[in-house]
Amino acid sequence: MPISETERIWNLLISAHKSYCAATSTTYDEVLWEVAQRAEESGSLGKLDIGALVVWKRLSARTRWASALMGLPDAQVRAATGQAMEVVRDTSRSRGQAAQAGRAALVTLPGFYKGDALASAVLTAAAPHRMAVYDSRAQRGLESLGLTLTDNPGRYGRYMDLLDKLLTHKGSFGPSWTVRDIDIALFWIGGK
Repeated sequence: MPISETERIWNLLISAHKSYCAATSTTYDEVLWEVAQRAEESGSLGKLDIGALVVWKRLSARTRWASALMGLPDAQVRAATGQAMEVVRDTSRSRGQAAQAGRAALVTLPGFYKGDALASAVLTAAAPHRMAVYDSRAQRGLESLGLTLTDNPGRYGRYMDLLDKLLTHKGSFGPSWTVRDIDIALFWIGGK
């Protein structure tokens, strides 16, 4: 009996997640969790938190946007991230709607106008049990699984909808999985 498409995808996700965990230090995400804890306590993320996430995501800070972000008062950065944090934690919104609204709240900050990698890291730190990280490796992981995510505006919201749909159809494949577990598996698959 041939396996279903859902079973095929979940088998690949589970295998990739196990491989990631075997190859990656258990302490790698300490920065993400520390930033998430700081955000929980303060209700926002500041420049220090974003800087930590840049290192965690292994992004370059030698860019114009990083300089422009550092030139803003931290209160302005916290106002935008606080608003983003509020909407991504709003469980009356679907994950995709919350992700889209959170993403929109960040566009006023330098470095957040285009691209979703850093924005998704900030939103994941703001709601670590609800949001997930998006980057080019996750995109390639989706494509490897035969799942389509275009780069049209609103991509991060659609990404979260896709991950939510995967969770909805996990059945017995990933009983305790979160969207963060899926993004880790996609990251691993997309790195091959």
